[in-house]
Parts: sequence; structure tokens; C-alpha cells
Amino acid sequence: MAWQPPEATFVPGQAAVPASTVELAVTCAHLADMDVFSKSDPFCVLYLKDGDRWQEVERTETIDNTLHPQFQKKFVMQFRFEERQLLRFVVYDSDSDSARLEDHDFIGAMECSMGEVVSQQTRGLTRRLDGEGSVRNDKQTITITAEELIASREVVKLVLGAKGLEGKNWWGFGSSDPFVTITRAVETGQWTVVHRTEAVMANLNPSWKPLELSVTSLCNADHNRTLRLSVDDWNANGSHSHIGEAETCLAELLRGKAEFPLVSRKKQQKKGSKCKASGVLVVRSCSLELRPTFLDFVAGGTELSFTVAIDFTASNGSPADPRSLHYNDPTGVANQYVTAIRAVGAIVQDYDTDKLFPALGFGARIPPHGAVSHEFFLNLADNPHCEGVEGILAAYHHALNAVQLYGPTNFAPVINHVARFAAAYNNDPSNYFVLLIITDGVITDLDATKNAVIAASTLPLSIIIVGVGSEDFAAMDELDSDEALLTNAGRTAEQDIVQFVEMQRFVRGSGAAAAWSRELLAREVLAEVPEQLVGYMRAMGLQPPGQAAAAHPAIPSQLRQYAPAAPPLSPS
Repeated sequence: MAWQPPEATFVPGQAAVPASTVELAVTCAHLADMDVFSKSDPFCVLYLKDGDRWQEVERTETIDNTLHPQFQKKFVMQFRFEERQLLRFVVYDSDSDSARLEDHDFIGAMECSMGEVVSQQTRGLTRRLDGEGSVRNDKQTITITAEELIASREVVKLVLGAKGLEGKNWWGFGSSDPFVTITRAVETGQWTVVHRTEAVMANLNPSWKPLELSVTSLCNADHNRTLRLSVDDWNANGSHSHIGEAETCLAELLRGKAEFPLVSRKKQQKKGSKCKASGVLVVRSCSLELRPTFLDFVAGGTELSFTVAIDFTASNGSPADPRSLHYNDPTGVANQYVTAIRAVGAIVQDYDTDKLFPALGFGARIPPHGAVSHEFFLNLADNPHCEGVEGILAAYHHALNAVQLYGPTNFAPVINHVARFAAAYNNDPSNYFVLLIITDGVITDLDATKNAVIAASTLPLSIIIVGVGSEDFAAMDELDSDEALLTNAGRTAEQDIVQFVEMQRFVRGSGAAAAWSRELLAREVLAEVPEQLVGYMRAMGLQPPGQAAAAHPAIPSQLRQYAPAAPPLSPS
């Protein structure tokens, strides 16, 4: 029996809000064409309403040259029956690699509630996608399909190839540039995209790169659910030419069926039984692997060792100035540094048994002689450890009164400091390190920081950077290498270990009425830690330290979306 998340467990004498983990699939039709010489390159952004403000949740991949996108990337959300969760889907035409949405063309938006989507089940909720101004297009629509996810720790390892494919490129002497799209059936007879392979150029007998897909994403843990494998000839203008398709299921693949004739439905309708196959899809190998999840490691005894590093550079402003980011408001209003420490520390501390956290500072002149340090203990003692989150905050306020804010903003020393401790636990699943860096400014040792991150990418370490204030944080987005692994001076990181979050995105209201959404901040800050931890353990071939652990601990809501199933292994 699959493990159920804490919301679904039975606890007599207590109340619990009904909740389910659902997967939202997004498709669009008849989008406005924003490009002159080609079609739009759409991607979709999901927002969740928090009070009176929309908070970005996640983005899909970009699909080039299409007005009818079927996005592979799914949004995984917690559906709470008794709460009205308002969603906003916004579609843009991608114009560059920029992460800033204002650098892309707005196509349209649609708002709805989670309840409206879930009530339609697999039929899908279809609404008009409202544009604006000259790009308004009353025909464009967006469809959101919801399906409840079923827990599975199984991962499918699949190697696909083909032989004797039909040539579609007349200018290439009858060649094709084939790629495979895997879709799964839903109850209403519709199909949702699971994965697209790369295109193999000019090859009628291609072999595609090996795939690793969680069983949850492939077939929602139903080994007999119908899968459709379609082979198409890639074209740069987005109008791909269909070669053929075959239907199967995971159970059949695991039983060893290796070859499937590829038949074009359009040709079959015309020619009936006389229709010939347009090639053969070859399953070179298919196997299942049971992989531990983030919760398996936590339940088995893996501890998250939390370290905080705080920016004490002069650009923060004098702590006595109400405009300072370090201002200690006598009315009790927390500054951004305090808010970030509490939001993240309150969650991570539950996974550290001794509750003793190292706390560092950088960018200040420290006593007794006023030497500049980028790696000093926040409590200005010989022992860097603080007792719990409140101990960190006490050391922080003590340091504000004892050091002189100075500069520059160097990250490499604190990263290397924590990396030295993480290295002592390399190839040991008992500890995983989380470094929280809170800063207000532009990195002045960017090359050294990149080198430090790349060197640490082989260690049990995640680095979370929280940007406070309103500076330009472009360099932080470069370190947070979601699209491609970080590179510098010919070296490439082994995995992405950095998550950057800008605090200003989580403020509600303005002036004296401003308040921080700690729940959403913590969720965003910690979003990548579970996948990074599992990625490291998997790369090192490590299993949870206590395989006999009988039950999972209670998981804070910020991490529950990672509880039901293994993290997605396929590229977005």
C-alpha cells in the first residue's frame, strides 16, 4: 500500500482539512501570433492568490513556434476542499532567455478557482484567454486538466529507438528528424503529454537518449494505463510532420514487448487495412527501479544541518536609521533579515535533533581591532553555534551593536566554510547541509563564488540565497541555474545546488500596513531542497541511513508537495 501524506492519515479526536495532491496540465489553442517571421513561443506562468496579491508558483517550459501548445511541465498543487484557492494562468511569448516576465510579450490570462478545475476532473476546464490592446484575440483558449496523484517510489528507465522510419524531408533526400512524444490517457479519452525526447537529425533509424521517468508522472502509478508513443519529424517552424504512433502500457513494456509498428491515424482512415506502417518503434530496454524519496531519507535519520550567513555590508544602511534593512523597529515590526531567518529556520530546525545552528556574518569590521571579515561567527565567540532560531536572532542583534557595517559583498568565504564541514560527510547519508545566505547587494566576488558553488556541487549541500531590499539581483539568477548547470572557467557544476528568492515578491500591502507572507516565502525558499538532497544521494548511490524506519514524520505544508512521490526525473 502506498504511503499517504499527513493530510490523509487518521488521527482520532482531531480535525483535519481534506487535501489532495493534484497535477494540473495546461494546453492552449488559437493563441495570438506575436512574432513577425514565425509563430509565438509560448510558456505559461501559474499564480496563487495570497490575500490581495498574486504570488508566482511555477512556470512551464517554452514551446517554440506554436499557437496550440501542450505543455509537458505540470503544476503540482495541494487542493484543500474547504479553502477557496484562486489561480491565475498567464501565457507569454518568449523573446529571450531572461527570467524577467516584462522582457516577454503578454499573450493572455485566465483566472479561476482550484475548485472549478477539480470539479471538471479529467474533462478539463476550458476558458477564454483574455488578451489586451492590439493583441486581443477572442478565439484563444486555455484548458486546465486536474488529476489526483497517486504515490509511487518507482522509476522507469527506458531506452527507445526506431527503424525504417518514413522520410519526410524531401530536400534531405528522404530523411527525417524524428522525436518521440509520450502521452498518457485520462478517463475522458483525452491525452496529456508526459515527455518529449530530443530530435535526432537526419536519421531514419534513430536512437534517443535514455529516459528516467517517475511512474507517477508516466502513468500515475497505474501500470495498465494506456500510453501513446508518437513519432514526428521535427520542423523549425513548429509544424511537425507526423510519422506514426503506437499504443501500449507500462505493464506490457515490462513484460518485454520490444517492437511496435508505427501507424499514421490519418493514413489509416484513408486506406483502412491496406495502410502500411511508417516504421517500427523499438524499446531497447525497460526496467523499474525503486528509489527512496526525500521523506525516506528524513524518516531514516538524515539530518538537515542548517547554517545562516548574514550580510553586514554598509549598503544595508545604518541599523539606527529606520530606512535601514537592519533596522530594529522598537514597535516590534521585523525587518527582512529577521523575517527570512524565522520563515526558513522554523521549518529546517525540525530536522536537526540538537537544534544548534552555526551562524555567520560577512562584510563587516569586527572587534577588537576592526579588521574586515567575510567569515565571522555571529555571536562573536569561539563557538559559532546558536540554540535554535531564537538563538540565531539573539546573536544577530548582538552583532549589529558590536560590528561596523562595511564591505564588500563576498560570498565565497562562507560557502567554502560550510563546504568544509559538508565534505566531512561526503558519501554519508546521515547529514545534509543547508546554507542560508541573506544579502542586500550585488556580489563583488562573482567568479570566486561561482568556483565555490561548482566545487561544492559534489557535496551534501544546498545553498539558499535570499535577496532583501530592491537591488539588482541578476547575478543571483545566474547562480540559480535552473535552465542549465552553472559553468565558469571551463568547469561545470555536477548539479544545481542554489536557490535564489527575492523577498520583495512576498510582501503584502505597503507602508505601515505591509506584511510578509511567511508561508509562501518558506515554500519558495525550500522548494528545491528535497530534490537536491535526493539528487545528491542518488548520485552517490546512498540509501537512507535507517531503512527500518516505520513511519514518516509530520511534514510542514511547505514540503508536502514532495511527500507523495519521488521528485520528477525527466527534464522540463
